[in-house]
Amino acid sequence: MILAATPGSATLLLELGAILVALAFLGRLAARFKVPSIPLYLLAGLAVGEGGIFELFTARDFIETGAQIGVILLLLLLGMEFTGDELTASLRDHAPAGAVDLVLNFTPGVVLGVLLGWDIRAALLLGGITYISSSGIIARLLSDLGNTGNRETPVVLAILVTEDLVMALYLPLMAGLLIGGDPFDIGLEISIAITAVVAALVLAIKFGNRISAAVFHRSDENLLLSLLGIALVVAGIAEHLQASAAVGAFLVGIALNGPAEHAARNILGPLRDLFAAMFFVFFGLQINPADLPPALGIAAVLAVVTAASKLATGWWSAARVGIDWPGRLRAGTTLMARGEFSIVIAGIAVADGIESDLGPLAAAYVLILAVGGPLLTRAADPIANWIRRRNRDSRAVSA
Repeated sequence: MILAATPGSATLLLELGAILVALAFLGRLAARFKVPSIPLYLLAGLAVGEGGIFELFTARDFIETGAQIGVILLLLLLGMEFTGDELTASLRDHAPAGAVDLVLNFTPGVVLGVLLGWDIRAALLLGGITYISSSGIIARLLSDLGNTGNRETPVVLAILVTEDLVMALYLPLMAGLLIGGDPFDIGLEISIAITAVVAALVLAIKFGNRISAAVFHRSDENLLLSLLGIALVVAGIAEHLQASAAVGAFLVGIALNGPAEHAARNILGPLRDLFAAMFFVFFGLQINPADLPPALGIAAVLAVVTAASKLATGWWSAARVGIDWPGRLRAGTTLMARGEFSIVIAGIAVADGIESDLGPLAAAYVLILAVGGPLLTRAADPIANWIRRRNRDSRAVSA
């Protein structure tokens, strides 16, 4: 039996169809000019939210639910990028680089939050936003530029792995602090959440092969239902334990390997792209465009400072393993892009009503570095070649 259409359902279909067509156009535009699509999706959200060109009403609840699924799928597939062995090896071999990254890039956000007179929780959230690079943008950038085989790429990936692990502990910590209340209760909530994350990480590393074998099925339909169901259940449990649904999905991704992991990429990839686009749209539509101009100045300064701190991070980390300066420059500029995880953290702040200025500042900050970071990475090799020519010409003149 075909369900009878109602005025509300017709409006829902029209709004959803229009926003998806608009996102498809923006995605093509991003591909045409070789820029990340994330900033354009954020702008689309700004255009259809309160104070935008056209405000969505009927489709808003659907997009909000889709945004939650988008975060889970983003982190699920991100976790699949790493095996348990890679995680442990990364922590062992690149711990100094991870520590430098944390100090140099978390500190500017916290310091700015304190200088602005914000609540310490808001300052810590801003620190997380400035700390974490965009794995999604960077992975695409490495592929587009053909840099995946470069000597500095393992250093970049190791830093990204370390950041993701730090986030697995950071998000439960922030969830506990945002609850508020008695210090003992906060400490207990944080302890439970972090213990659950560590236990799940150990299980993923130790028993990943068995979990993957149990999940894998030759039927794409069965595998899709199994993976999505498990990811949602684990994300829900993690959320209940104040450990963040995103962290739960990330840990499920780490546990998958072998045939299950390869099949999951092909099946879940398009679904992730669809719902991730909704996630960025939903964050944008929560921000009033009128709040962005006052935040642009501070966001630009913060972007310059943290672009420099990421450059220093990549430069030092690459130099530590004997990579020449052009590779150090590429490593530093590659790490500059901010994107999905920064928006996840900002979304937590917006949802909890922590500092009304934090959402617009985060949106402006991500817009700047999601575009500026890749552009600087693309310019790294031309800059290096220009410097080489200058040095060669200088030596020739001296001779």
